[in-house]
Amino acid sequence: MKITRFEDLDCWRESVALATEIYEISKEGGFAKDFGFRDQLRRSVVSIASNIAERKERETLNEFIRFLYISKGSAGELRTQLHIAERIGYISGTKAQELSEKAEWISAMIASLIRTLKQRRK
Repeated sequence: MKITRFEDLDCWRESVALATEIYEISKEGGFAKDFGFRDQLRRSVVSIASNIAERKERETLNEFIRFLYISKGSAGELRTQLHIAERIGYISGTKAQELSEKAEWISAMIASLIRTLKQRRK
């Protein structure tokens, strides 16, 4: 598998779609007044796709793998924030679970990519 552009990576495309969805839901309700929490939520979701893209552009395999781990960590951070958003009533339990499952799926795709790249490194 030769990766030439970050836009070709499923994990990048899915994380951009999730970021768009998070931006849409965080325009309303409690998010509209809670600027700190809203901005942290948005930063974590944007970080997933941004780290994939930025490190891919640097072209070194070890650095790409390292920042894929950072992206994976941002997906975990996002899931935590979604749990909090649900508990404080900013989003419904159903929506929080749906978005959390998307973040978990992205994290799994990133983990799979990391495994593939590590095999290539050997």
